[in-house]
Amino acid sequence: MSAGPLELEAIAIGIKRPSFAEAQAAFLADDFETAEVAIRAHLRTDPADPAAALMLAKIAASCNATVEADNLFKRAILLAPHYTEAHLAFAKHARETGRYELALEALNQVLRLQPDQLNALALKASALEQLRRFDEADTAFTELHRHHPKNARGWANHGFMLKTVGRQKDAIKAYRTAIGLDVSYGLAWWGLSNLKTIRFDQQDIAAMQAALQTEQMSAENRLHMLYALGKALDDNARFEEAFRTFSEGAAIRLKEVPYDPDQVTQHTNKMRETCTPKFFADRAGWGSERNDPIFIVSLPRSGSTLVEQILSSHPMIEGTEELRDIERIALSIAPTGGTGGWLDVLPGMDRAQIRSLGDHYIEATKRFRHTDRPFFTDKMPSNWVFAAMIMTILPNAKIIDVKRHPMGCGLANFMQHFNWGINYSYDLGHIANFYKNNVRAIAHLDAVAPNRIHHLTYESLVEDTEREVRRLLDYVGLPFDERCMRFFENDRAVYTPSSEQVRSPINRDGMERWKSYAPYLGELEEALGSVLDCYPQTPPLT
Repeated sequence: MSAGPLELEAIAIGIKRPSFAEAQAAFLADDFETAEVAIRAHLRTDPADPAAALMLAKIAASCNATVEADNLFKRAILLAPHYTEAHLAFAKHARETGRYELALEALNQVLRLQPDQLNALALKASALEQLRRFDEADTAFTELHRHHPKNARGWANHGFMLKTVGRQKDAIKAYRTAIGLDVSYGLAWWGLSNLKTIRFDQQDIAAMQAALQTEQMSAENRLHMLYALGKALDDNARFEEAFRTFSEGAAIRLKEVPYDPDQVTQHTNKMRETCTPKFFADRAGWGSERNDPIFIVSLPRSGSTLVEQILSSHPMIEGTEELRDIERIALSIAPTGGTGGWLDVLPGMDRAQIRSLGDHYIEATKRFRHTDRPFFTDKMPSNWVFAAMIMTILPNAKIIDVKRHPMGCGLANFMQHFNWGINYSYDLGHIANFYKNNVRAIAHLDAVAPNRIHHLTYESLVEDTEREVRRLLDYVGLPFDERCMRFFENDRAVYTPSSEQVRSPINRDGMERWKSYAPYLGELEEALGSVLDCYPQTPPLT
């Protein structure tokens, strides 16, 4: 393998490394144990080698030894203050551990040394975006384009940010610029398709199909291109071709992220066995006293972003985003890892421990709150998996369960490439199993803890919006506000694929799309069984 930036820069600043090659080779092969042994042997003869300290820092970071990694990154920088690779690696480490301000400090140091450093410019824009400092992120992307006007990835990433803040025309321009620079750059095509409101034409279809024939296309670009092409074929009513294209993309993705449907079934069964009427009765009055969280749970592509947009248009409710803090709490108390381990621990916790978990959630989510509004939304769809824990540690929180027709929801999940975490969505049978477990879990909680969860369907929200909005606000305990009916005027940042759809008035577009694909959805229909037959009612618990 040819020398990378770290090796080249180390050579450039005059570092001698007679025993360094073995460590470098092991590190590049992800054999960190061998690399560490070789590095430490090397340091006995050359203790002031900054590249060796940097490699040790990266090994420590890969093992989640954050404090040790920090010290080693700082040592590498102390030994070679102009070693931009060390500053950049420290910035990446700080960003990955959620310390964005620290990452920005390191990136600014890189840019003082090398103002046109591409990775530093890109990471700075990304960090500012993650800090929700969108104006500064926009400026950082502009600076990136000034130095690297032909960098397609930079233009595509700028497009993602512009989409988030509702600057659709600018987002389209950024994506189209990326495509103009590299027609085979699948991420830009996928970003454009993810706007949902954009319709591709025959020329776009031909361009994507031609790009997919090129042998040099990377696996990542091919995957994203397939999902974009599927959307384009759907736009042009070429449904059989579209389904075949989505299926090809899903098959590739499923190999990358294997999924075991039995795990969610086992988790649901265990929750139903553990969280009985007695479980909740024994813990009545426990948990945090705070009532400000409003959880919106569902499967993706069910209308949860629309519900959040409506609620966040109320002057008393702040819309945040899809927060991961409930899952982090569940993982933190699991003795053996996995998202289901909390079910082994929660029943044994005392009142003070239960309350501390709820208070921790309130404290942890403060970083996402930027107004003085008394209530806030947490729209992580998969929080239905932890709904029983939410009801225990945050007994005054509101939980809104959003459902969409199983066939429409199932198809929408299958047609959507998710960047992370929705690994069930690449197989129709897996989707049906996940949907059924969602129904089983929520129905059980309704039975053992009545009236804790509010229910609505996407179809009812579309058909009689005002009635459903009034029901929502009654459940939350707030007066009706006309601004909730004009949710599409809300200019808040939206991070989901529905971002552009919720910036338009409600319409029926897409509600019946699944019927065009009915000939290809037999597996989904059969696997859904009674859940489909009874919708929108719930079948008897099994």
